[in-house]
Amino acid sequence: MIFFLELIGTVAFAISGAVVGIQKKMDIFGVAILAMTTAVGGGIIRDIILNITPPAAFRNPVFTLSSIGVGIIVFVVCRHHFEMQKHAVYDVLLRIMDAIGLSLFTVIGVETAYIHVADANAYLAIFVGVLTGVGGGILRDVLAGNTPYVFVKHFYACASLIGAIVCAVCWSWLGSVPSMLISAGLIMVLRNMAVHYRWSLPKIE
Repeated sequence: MIFFLELIGTVAFAISGAVVGIQKKMDIFGVAILAMTTAVGGGIIRDIILNITPPAAFRNPVFTLSSIGVGIIVFVVCRHHFEMQKHAVYDVLLRIMDAIGLSLFTVIGVETAYIHVADANAYLAIFVGVLTGVGGGILRDVLAGNTPYVFVKHFYACASLIGAIVCAVCWSWLGSVPSMLISAGLIMVLRNMAVHYRWSLPKIE
């Protein structure tokens, strides 16, 4: 189950990375690399922090290769059928894929911390969960020359943080799978509500 959740998250983040690359008018190589970086970047950072070497992205090529493949497919499809420069299409697709990737990778990060660190506490699990969730998107935006999405768009990192806290708190009571499913669903709901109701943290205009 964890494998399939991670694969779904990988595909979702790869699509979001590819969308940003297309919006930036990158060529097919740039789009593929941005898709791959978004999809596996957070997991690589997670594994380095937890001293899991080499990171899973290098031990199991399915995630890296699938993200590159998804990036190429998105490039080909969007090049011939959609104008991603239309901000409505761009924003909706990016938001949906980012929400899916954020929710799944956050809870997978929590699960990885508990599984691979014998004396892992809730703080470590929450920290690693959030970093796994937002890490790939930050790398994507830095490479694309944008202010990281996590710092300026709605209620993003906070949704990941709340979901990670819920997952860590429920872990010993409900077990791994129910905690992960509940928390992933919560993050999705929070992200959609944040967009619908325009929740944002205070910032200087």
